[in-house]
Amino acid sequence: MPVLTRLIPSPVVVDIRPGALDDLAGVLSDERISHSGKLAVAVSNGSGARLRERIAPALPGATWYEVGGGTLDDAVRLAGDMRAGHYDAVVGLGGGKIIDCAKFAAARVGLPLVAVPTNLAHDGLCSPVATLDNDAGRGSYGVPNPIAVVIDLDVIREAPVRFVRAGIGDAVSNINAIADWELSNRVTGEKIDGLAAAMARQAGEAVLRHPGGIGENGFLQVLSEALVLTGIAMSISGDSRPASGSCHEINHAFDLLFPKRAASHGEQCGLGAAFAMHLRGATEEAVYMAEVLRRHGLPVLPGEIGFTVDEFVQVVEFAPRTRPGRYTILEHLDLKTDQIKDIYSDYAKAIGS
Repeated sequence: MPVLTRLIPSPVVVDIRPGALDDLAGVLSDERISHSGKLAVAVSNGSGARLRERIAPALPGATWYEVGGGTLDDAVRLAGDMRAGHYDAVVGLGGGKIIDCAKFAAARVGLPLVAVPTNLAHDGLCSPVATLDNDAGRGSYGVPNPIAVVIDLDVIREAPVRFVRAGIGDAVSNINAIADWELSNRVTGEKIDGLAAAMARQAGEAVLRHPGGIGENGFLQVLSEALVLTGIAMSISGDSRPASGSCHEINHAFDLLFPKRAASHGEQCGLGAAFAMHLRGATEEAVYMAEVLRRHGLPVLPGEIGFTVDEFVQVVEFAPRTRPGRYTILEHLDLKTDQIKDIYSDYAKAIGS
């Protein structure tokens, strides 16, 4: 019988540990990503620029590019600037905006990307998507996976704690996203990629069930691994389905309806996930998820991020319009205003408002 296999798109290197940044040059050389040391390093003028002083002596052949923000224009400009050099790879050193710009620019010039995040705010650090602001608002652009991901837990611990909290919300929301995917499979026949679903679900569960806190290396290790696995799961499935369901529709609705007041991506996704689990009748799971999010300092009620109940009801009602064609518990129930209000009241009582 023929043996059927498939290739899984994933980084060649995943290095997650304290002090990993100090070994960046050695990792790139040992893994044959850059023997010559000719690298284009994209940094912000914030965390990335501060780290430049620390690692620049170990990367004497690197050219450093400061990226002004996270717009499509910034990414196109970066790609144009890098064309003048002859590099082995691009290194994105900084937060999510810098890494997304570096992803897009690396794809545009045909070079592999090494992602070196300075925080864990969301699962985009290893995903095949670059999210960039454009003239129409914000767009998602398909790009290759990073060839390497280097996460220095000492650097992560120095980042503002809100970034770690956001990453927790994004990772935990995988559980709700997979439940939505399975619902769509039962109702619409949408195909599930079992491997992608398993990776994303277990990533979310690992963070949800871990007893540690955001100041502990053991917990940060698990969170980092979860975000990397989620990115690989999206590459396997070919879209964001393993990590994006009704929770992310609610997040997008916050962003679109209240762009100047919206909280962080991860905070909104975590809140959306807990509420959506309650919507689907998984009350015990919703309560437990809310308890864990609260333990880590994340919001589980709209008032905790500055929104009224009526505004949240508006967000939930609008949410299905943010992802046309995606089937989740929101599309399945097709709730009206009064129904959402009643369900929200039950949710608030269940989790202890």
